[in-house]
Amino acid sequence: MIFENYDVIVVGAGHAGSEAAAAAGNLGSKVLLITMNLQSIAQMSCNPAMGGIAKGQIVREIDALGGYSGIVSDKSMIQFRMLNKSKGPAMWSPRAQNDRMVFSAEWRRLLEKTKNVDFWQDTVDGLIVKDNFVCGVHTAMGQNVYGKAVILTNGTFLNGKIHIGEKSFGGGRMADRASTGITEQLVELGFRAKRMKTGTPVRVDGRSLDFSKMIEQPGDEDIRGFSFLENPKLVKQRSCWMTYTSKQVHETLKTGFHLSPMFNGRIEGTGPRYCPSIEDKINRFSDKDSHQLFVEPEGWDTVEYYVNGFSSSLPEDIQVKALRQIEGFQNAKIFRPGYAIEYDYFPPEQLNYTLETKLISNLYFAGQINGTTGYEEAAAQGLMAGINAHLKVSEKDPFILGRSEAYIGVLIDDLITKGVDEPYRMFTSRAEFRILLRQDNADTRLTEKSFRIGLATEDRYTKFLDKQLQIDKLIIFLRSNSVEPDQINALLAQKLTPGISQKQKLATILLRPQITLVELLNLLPSLSNHIESTACSSFEVIDSAEILLKYEGYIQKEKEFADKISRLDHIFLKPDFDYNSLKSLSFEAREKLSKVKPSSLGQASRISGISPSDISVLVIFLGR
Repeated sequence: MIFENYDVIVVGAGHAGSEAAAAAGNLGSKVLLITMNLQSIAQMSCNPAMGGIAKGQIVREIDALGGYSGIVSDKSMIQFRMLNKSKGPAMWSPRAQNDRMVFSAEWRRLLEKTKNVDFWQDTVDGLIVKDNFVCGVHTAMGQNVYGKAVILTNGTFLNGKIHIGEKSFGGGRMADRASTGITEQLVELGFRAKRMKTGTPVRVDGRSLDFSKMIEQPGDEDIRGFSFLENPKLVKQRSCWMTYTSKQVHETLKTGFHLSPMFNGRIEGTGPRYCPSIEDKINRFSDKDSHQLFVEPEGWDTVEYYVNGFSSSLPEDIQVKALRQIEGFQNAKIFRPGYAIEYDYFPPEQLNYTLETKLISNLYFAGQINGTTGYEEAAAQGLMAGINAHLKVSEKDPFILGRSEAYIGVLIDDLITKGVDEPYRMFTSRAEFRILLRQDNADTRLTEKSFRIGLATEDRYTKFLDKQLQIDKLIIFLRSNSVEPDQINALLAQKLTPGISQKQKLATILLRPQITLVELLNLLPSLSNHIESTACSSFEVIDSAEILLKYEGYIQKEKEFADKISRLDHIFLKPDFDYNSLKSLSFEAREKLSKVKPSSLGQASRISGISPSDISVLVIFLGR
């Protein structure tokens, strides 16, 4: 009787659960967020950082849609870097080092300001299901809580087991107990469950390190941040540091390999290929005598450091012995050892594009329960699950993003179409439309869509429209105004590019790869005056205008290709389609199509093992 009936119940308050609760609540649903510990909302359980290659694009997309990860990242940031600046703009990826305590506190503050979100500290050990519809949850304290939709964001807690050397014990992360009961019930209901493994490095006391023996990695001078809103930017930053392992370090670590749960068979789950433990790296790359380590501060006012690249599940004494052989770590003291953790996940082919399960209506999965790794991937799924749970209980059309619209669309399509056999991590290489999915244009792609469903606020939408107007005005100015040879030739000579003999449009000059818009701005008073008069001083506006002009041909070609491919996504397939009746399909195609049950011909074409001839058979059958 202490609970009312909710529209959406969110189980777990990590990055996925926090975004899910915020999205559903801000859209108008009555939300209950249930977590084991209200003091660890959106905790950075692993590295204290947001963004990175492709992940930074995801955070900007979440922000453009009205989620909170970008805002929280900016407010807790202690360092900012734009990665891949030496490459094309499709590869530019923002990354922030964060104060992990401020990050969690800021998330809790924003959630508590969301008037439709209630909180309950408890463990969910079962679901209330009737006639293949979820109706609520049951908790360890014996409470039944009823709701129209349930979103499970259990992270690494489902039957979690921690491994350090020959020791193993239950836990969702260090010092937090595991969650039991949910996996067993879902398996009884017909779901498939598997095991995965991830790990985290040793944490060290910065007072015991000699940073003079390491390579300093300061932040960028030009701090862009993640959010498209005007959040205050840093006036100071904390540096990260880089050092290396050595052959001696590797030999020390090898002395414990026979005790490693990875190598003696005690860990059954598959670990992340792209973020392996140090012992796995030594084993897989035996020809390398050293590996990079990044020493990252955990906040403004703490001496705790995260040793990125030294994830391990070896015995504590071997971890410490090897660590003290690393340059700068000779006197290192540790706060806690690295460890591996195994947990249950549910192969995501069991989901629809909305992240609703196919077996149980109104039940949604988001985050590591779907086989992903990373805060950003989890947050994106939580946001989409929260949006779609609200839309479903409100009897509105679902909100689905395509592969050419967002990295979030690529992420969800990959999960439900291809499945996972190792923890899924986003990379720019996974997106076939990278030039369209840049970090600078996430608001152009997504804010209007979000505003239409009611998540992006009117203030955010107005700022987006103003930015677009400024970009358009700047591009028109560059295409309409010319520069004389005596105004530009000195800069062209300095940049080792041929001079001009007669005046040329500014847009034409800007097409040269050696020339940037900022350089033209610094050189030409007329352009500088135009920028100031139209309030185009934002670097975001300048960057976007330059990219749209320099890469116009590439962008147009990719748009045309995306439109062509997307036509297949509008040829729909029924969920009860009998693929086994089509003997013209290959045996593998019949098997995989029957398993995945694609919603469209486009999704069918992206399933691993489905050939173009199989798609042709379906096209002919459908009368196309």
